[in-house]
Amino acid sequence: MLLEDLLEYRTAINFSPRTIKRMRENLPVFIKWLQGSYRISTPDLIRPDHLYAWQKHLMTRRTWNGLPIKPGTINGRIAQAKVFLEFLAERGFVLKTLADSLKRIKEPKLLPHSVLDHTQMRMLLSHVDTSTKSGFRDRTIFELLYSCALRASEVLDLDIGSISFEQKTLRVLGKGRKERLVPVGRTAIRFFKSYILAIRPFLLKQPDEHALFLDKFGRRYAYHNLQRTIRVFTRKLGFDFPVTAHTFRRSCATELIRAGANIYHVKELLGHESLNTLKHYARLTIIDLKKTHEKCHPREIDEPPDTP
Repeated sequence: MLLEDLLEYRTAINFSPRTIKRMRENLPVFIKWLQGSYRISTPDLIRPDHLYAWQKHLMTRRTWNGLPIKPGTINGRIAQAKVFLEFLAERGFVLKTLADSLKRIKEPKLLPHSVLDHTQMRMLLSHVDTSTKSGFRDRTIFELLYSCALRASEVLDLDIGSISFEQKTLRVLGKGRKERLVPVGRTAIRFFKSYILAIRPFLLKQPDEHALFLDKFGRRYAYHNLQRTIRVFTRKLGFDFPVTAHTFRRSCATELIRAGANIYHVKELLGHESLNTLKHYARLTIIDLKKTHEKCHPREIDEPPDTP
């Protein structure tokens, strides 16, 4: 009951449906674990030691393919649990300091991975079968992800009125329900127009459906379906690393920065709050670093090239 109160409250203050969905999926698991491990039947029985143990438990969890849960995922679940505990504290069920017992874990600062260069991206896009309705829809989504550096959720949340063909811009609802305008490239615009005029009408089942991208049932195209489509398609192409919807976003940002784009403009395109979040995009790849080294280091300039 208290969990439902929290979700209703968060919905009322305009938290995104996707955030509410994650809380609806993860918080019952948290509550069930407390009940099963310590027989917690009411909130007032929760102690800091219980929360420490739950956080250790998260570190032992594995994904469906046996890999450890990523630190970012663990921090997301910790944040959701803290929100729930703070909600309980506001209503007098637990102490206000209880939520402080949960601490975010340190996330490693890794170089961007799963990034495609433009040649690889062109090859990927050219192999999408656009002779089918679903194939043309997927190609349009891929073009938008790569052209606009959008998150998968931002593309799938688009409605039919989100695009301005005259201005060649998209109105996107990003994290925190923050709206921004992003430019759309010529190729993406061309696919976009064709999809709306020639493909979407055949996928549409209900005239009052506003979702831009539809599945075969005429419903809004789901995130897990898009990720599965990308995974299956890229495996067939023989990529030796996992490609996800976020790969398109990373690849767009990386190519823009490599080409000398103003990093502030890239920040605005990605919808980030701070330039600090772009640091990992701006790091040089080893290929870029080698080129710079060969071009600028005095010993490389002095030394004649190797001869056979």
